[in-house]
Amino acid sequence: MQLEGKVAIVTGAARGIGYAIAKRFLMDGASVVLSDVNGAAASRAVKDLEQYGNIHPVAADVGDKLDVHNLLTYTTTNLGEVDILVNNAGIVHRAEFLDLKEEDFDRVMRVNLKGALLCGQAAAKRMVARVEAGGDAGTIINISSVNAIFGLPDQLAYSVSKGGMNQLTRAMAIALAQWGIRVNAIGPGSIETEMLSAVNENAESRKRLLSRTPLGRVGQPDEIAAIASFLASPDSSYVTGQTIYADGGRLPLNYTVPAS
Repeated sequence: MQLEGKVAIVTGAARGIGYAIAKRFLMDGASVVLSDVNGAAASRAVKDLEQYGNIHPVAADVGDKLDVHNLLTYTTTNLGEVDILVNNAGIVHRAEFLDLKEEDFDRVMRVNLKGALLCGQAAAKRMVARVEAGGDAGTIINISSVNAIFGLPDQLAYSVSKGGMNQLTRAMAIALAQWGIRVNAIGPGSIETEMLSAVNENAESRKRLLSRTPLGRVGQPDEIAAIASFLASPDSSYVTGQTIYADGGRLPLNYTVPAS
């Protein structure tokens, strides 16, 4: 198993993509701390996943520096130093540009971007100390989105946060390269999660979505988890500062403006 003996933290992992990544890491041999702002949901997820390996739930708000500190402290105390961090925690707020409230913009940025910064700093400081003491380097994986590239007028805050995530990934990768610590991102397209449920429940919306997806289907969380497994493993040892898009061909497709 390619992650045997490794310790991983996955944030926002009680469901969806984070849950799938936690499961894949367990199956690859890692010990996992599954973190979520909803402690009860994290505990339920861990109960489902403990059959696959060593996994612990931790309730944490990634936008709160003390919570992040406690998350890292729990991990190192109970499992050992962190080898892999996945910044997956994220929220969406839908509002047209002219209607978006400041507090809603701030709330999305606090979780999606500030949370990745705080968790990334906390984990990276420990990774750097370990390297300087003669230990192995770690790796950080940020979950971005195709929304980092194209703009949706009713998802402005989310798109801005994910564009920032791509730049954060590049800056972190350059800053940490001298210690051999790699930082990459994954940019999912439309993935079969609860976040996509509103589209799935509307036949016309789903048809419109698939018409913009050359592969003609939505992706599965396990497909994103497979990329995370690759980026966490030695197989990607020369990959850093990159964003890998898994979107069924959506980004290469040129959009047209709907006729009125």
